Amino acid sequence: MLKIRNIHVAYGDLRALVDVSLEVGAGELVALVGANGAGKSTTLKTISGILRPSAGAIEFAGEDITRLQPHRIAALGIAHVPEGRRLFPEMTVLENLEMGALRPEARKKRKQSLEWVFSLFPVLRERARQPAGTLSGGQQQMLAIGRGLMSLPRLLMLDEPSLGLAPVLVKHVFEIVQEINRQGITVLLVEQNVMQVLRFCHRGYVLENGRIVLGGSGTELLNHAHVKESYLGI
Repeated sequence: MLKIRNIHVAYGDLRALVDVSLEVGAGELVALVGANGAGKSTTLKTISGILRPSAGAIEFAGEDITRLQPHRIAALGIAHVPEGRRLFPEMTVLENLEMGALRPEARKKRKQSLEWVFSLFPVLRERARQPAGTLSGGQQQMLAIGRGLMSLPRLLMLDEPSLGLAPVLVKHVFEIVQEINRQGITVLLVEQNVMQVLRFCHRGYVLENGRIVLGGSGTELLNHAHVKESYLGI
């Protein structure tokens, strides 16, 4: 579904991504892991069109999206749930969710999508009329994911969904991500929580200093000596 080929991205003179290549197949849950500052968020922003690569190419469902504007990329069915949630705090939970359904296809199915999101996150139904800014951190993360789902994405990209959450909420969020994937949504998941994510993803990539240094199944990466030493403390 998604193919990234040898992309280079820089912030001025600072090279953020160097010759990065990765693939996400339809129906897969693929993790992109690495330390803070490795370039994981930059990768998602480049896929979304927020950043432009200086070299390389990005294809989605066979179409070259390397130079498309962000709204055109979103219209193709790529939803990006950014780090930090980026909700509209003064708007209600329901209004935030409705903002996710701006694609014409998604707008037509907004009622069905709302019921789907509420089935995944029952607390959002309970708090539908509550301002988003008054939710707890875990509830805000659920709302951010729900808003992404309202666009009926073919590919859902999640940037650090566990960031700042208590361990019990991290476990719940990861369970929801797996359920979303089981229901047919392709997922590209960026995470620092390496051990937990590699336990359930289909495949993963390790990004270090802007370069992909390893790739393989979650099990293969968990058992790799470099991952054990650098990320798992083994």
